Amino acid sequence: MTQTLSVAAENSLAQAASALKRGAIVAFPTDTVYGLGAKYDDSRAVRRLYAVKARPAEKAIPVLVGSPSDAESLTANFPPVAWALAKAFWPGALTLVLERSEKVPAVVAPGATVAVRMPAHRWLLELLQTVGPLAVSSANRSGQPPELSAEPVRAVLGDRIDLIIDGGAAPGGSPSTIADCSVHPPSVLREGPVTAAQLRKAVTEAG
Repeated sequence: MTQTLSVAAENSLAQAASALKRGAIVAFPTDTVYGLGAKYDDSRAVRRLYAVKARPAEKAIPVLVGSPSDAESLTANFPPVAWALAKAFWPGALTLVLERSEKVPAVVAPGATVAVRMPAHRWLLELLQTVGPLAVSSANRSGQPPELSAEPVRAVLGDRIDLIIDGGAAPGGSPSTIADCSVHPPSVLREGPVTAAQLRKAVTEAG
């Protein structure tokens, strides 16, 4: 039976970290919506994440990181424009698409790029700094709206996952903005909390 722990529980961070290191699938709050995560370098766990969500194998899964340097380690090229955007909006609701490093398994990012983000959620950042980068997709069935609290996650995913961290309502309520920095100039693939105008301003100010 899937266990649920409050994010405020003293052992929630240790329990989630231990589960992920064992290859578990864990649902947790982020600064945008609830996420479903696995260790990015555990291909077996990532394949299970795809199965739980019924997510098409050709759709890459974003990677959440605890620091910009972790993001840089996952990419073959972190151009100045990406650094400018990371400096302006990380931690926060901006996902950057960059050239994929060979260390990122193809099951996570089957193409030439990888999507990375540093979330603005204190508990989740602590988790990422403890266990390293995580492959994270929204905690829902593929094609359905993202879930914004723990109870709908349990209702939708049931006992197909190992642990749910209940942090109340996700504060953002909508998925992150996605900016493709593998092309020049960067293009907005999905506009969310960070607007295209804000991105353009940050790029301009960075020179």
